[in-house]
Amino acid sequence: QVQLQESGPGLVKPSQTLSLTCTVSGVSITTNRYDWSWIRQAPGKGLEWMGFITYTGTTMYSPSLKSRVSISRDTSKNQFTLQLSSVTPEDTAVYYCGLGTFQIESWGQGTQVIVSS
Repeated sequence: QVQLQESGPGLVKPSQTLSLTCTVSGVSITTNRYDWSWIRQAPGKGLEWMGFITYTGTTMYSPSLKSRVSISRDTSKNQFTLQLSSVTPEDTAVYYCGLGTFQIESWGQGTQVIVSS
Protein backbone atom coordinates (compact mmCIF):
# COMPACT_ATOMS: atom_id res chain seq x y z
CA GLN A 1 0.00 0.00 0.00
CA VAL A 2 1.40 3.35 -1.05
CA GLN A 3 1.48 6.07 1.57
CA LEU A 4 2.55 9.67 1.09
CA GLN A 5 3.26 12.26 3.74
CA GLU A 6 3.93 15.94 3.17
CA SER A 7 6.18 17.92 5.50
CA GLY A 8 7.50 21.44 5.66
CA PRO A 9 6.92 24.84 7.23
CA GLY A 10 3.37 25.98 7.67
CA LEU A 11 4.25 29.66 7.42
CA VAL A 12 6.37 31.32 4.76
CA LYS A 13 7.06 35.02 4.31
CA PRO A 14 6.35 36.79 1.03
CA SER A 15 9.20 36.70 -1.50
CA GLN A 16 10.75 33.65 0.15
CA THR A 17 10.95 30.13 -1.25
CA LEU A 18 8.47 27.54 -0.11
CA SER A 19 9.97 24.08 0.27
CA LEU A 20 7.94 20.93 0.95
CA THR A 21 8.95 17.29 1.06
CA CYS A 22 6.85 14.24 0.29
CA THR A 23 7.99 11.02 1.93
CA VAL A 24 6.76 7.91 0.19
CA SER A 25 6.41 4.48 1.75
CA GLY A 26 5.21 1.19 0.37
CA VAL A 27 6.83 1.63 -3.04
CA SER A 28 10.02 3.02 -4.47
CA ILE A 29 9.69 6.36 -6.25
CA THR A 30 11.83 4.85 -9.01
CA THR A 31 9.32 2.08 -9.71
CA ASN A 32 8.70 1.79 -13.42
CA ARG A 33 5.88 4.09 -14.61
CA TYR A 34 5.23 5.56 -11.18
CA ASP A 35 5.18 9.35 -11.43
CA TRP A 36 4.78 11.79 -8.56
CA SER A 37 2.89 15.05 -8.43
CA TRP A 38 2.37 18.17 -6.38
CA ILE A 39 -1.11 19.67 -6.27
CA ARG A 40 -2.50 22.54 -4.25
CA GLN A 41 -5.85 23.99 -3.29
CA ALA A 42 -6.16 27.63 -2.32
CA PRO A 43 -9.01 28.73 -0.05
CA GLY A 44 -12.27 28.73 -1.93
CA LYS A 45 -10.69 27.44 -5.13
CA GLY A 46 -10.35 24.15 -6.94
CA LEU A 47 -7.40 21.82 -7.14
CA GLU A 48 -4.41 23.13 -9.07
CA TRP A 49 -1.87 20.71 -10.50
CA MET A 50 1.63 22.16 -10.07
CA GLY A 51 3.90 19.60 -11.65
CA PHE A 52 5.34 16.14 -11.47
CA ILE A 53 8.53 14.14 -11.49
CA THR A 54 8.70 10.82 -13.25
CA TYR A 55 10.26 7.58 -12.08
CA THR A 56 13.27 8.48 -14.24
CA GLY A 57 13.61 11.95 -12.75
CA THR A 58 12.12 13.91 -15.63
CA THR A 59 10.01 16.87 -14.57
CA MET A 60 7.04 18.74 -16.02
CA TYR A 61 5.46 21.86 -14.62
CA SER A 62 2.27 23.84 -14.92
CA PRO A 63 2.82 26.62 -17.46
CA SER A 64 1.42 29.16 -15.04
CA LEU A 65 3.98 28.23 -12.38
CA LYS A 66 6.91 27.12 -14.51
CA SER A 67 9.06 30.15 -13.79
CA ARG A 68 8.78 29.61 -10.01
CA VAL A 69 8.42 25.90 -9.38
CA SER A 70 10.97 23.11 -9.14
CA ILE A 71 10.51 19.46 -8.23
CA SER A 72 13.40 17.22 -7.30
CA ARG A 73 13.92 13.90 -5.60
CA ASP A 74 16.15 12.03 -3.19
CA THR A 75 15.96 8.39 -4.13
CA SER A 76 18.05 7.33 -1.12
CA LYS A 77 15.32 8.69 1.15
CA ASN A 78 12.41 7.84 -1.16
CA GLN A 79 11.35 11.47 -1.12
CA PHE A 80 10.49 14.15 -3.63
CA THR A 81 10.53 17.85 -2.97
CA LEU A 82 8.66 20.94 -4.14
CA GLN A 83 10.23 24.37 -4.22
CA LEU A 84 8.17 27.44 -5.10
CA SER A 85 10.06 30.71 -5.25
CA SER A 86 8.97 34.31 -4.79
CA VAL A 87 5.81 33.37 -2.95
CA THR A 88 2.95 35.79 -2.38
CA PRO A 89 -0.18 35.53 -0.25
CA GLU A 90 -1.88 34.06 -3.33
CA ASP A 91 0.27 30.96 -2.80
CA THR A 92 -1.51 30.26 0.48
CA ALA A 93 -3.04 26.82 0.05
CA VAL A 94 -3.17 23.23 1.17
CA TYR A 95 -0.39 21.42 -0.66
CA TYR A 96 -0.72 17.75 -1.56
CA CYS A 97 1.66 15.23 -2.99
CA GLY A 98 0.31 12.34 -4.97
CA LEU A 99 1.05 9.25 -7.01
CA GLY A 100 0.21 9.86 -10.63
CA THR A 101 0.23 12.79 -12.98
CA PHE A 102 -3.06 14.17 -14.21
CA GLN A 103 -4.98 11.41 -12.47
CA ILE A 104 -3.88 10.92 -8.88
CA GLU A 105 -4.15 7.38 -7.55
CA SER A 106 -2.97 8.01 -3.99
CA TRP A 107 -2.89 11.26 -2.04
CA GLY A 108 -1.01 12.55 0.93
CA GLN A 109 -3.11 14.10 3.67
CA GLY A 110 -2.06 17.60 2.66
CA THR A 111 -0.24 20.33 4.50
CA GLN A 112 -1.44 23.89 5.02
CA VAL A 113 0.95 26.63 3.97
CA ILE A 114 0.23 30.25 4.76
CA VAL A 115 2.18 33.02 3.10
CA SER A 116 2.21 36.03 5.38
CA SER A 117 4.60 38.50 6.88
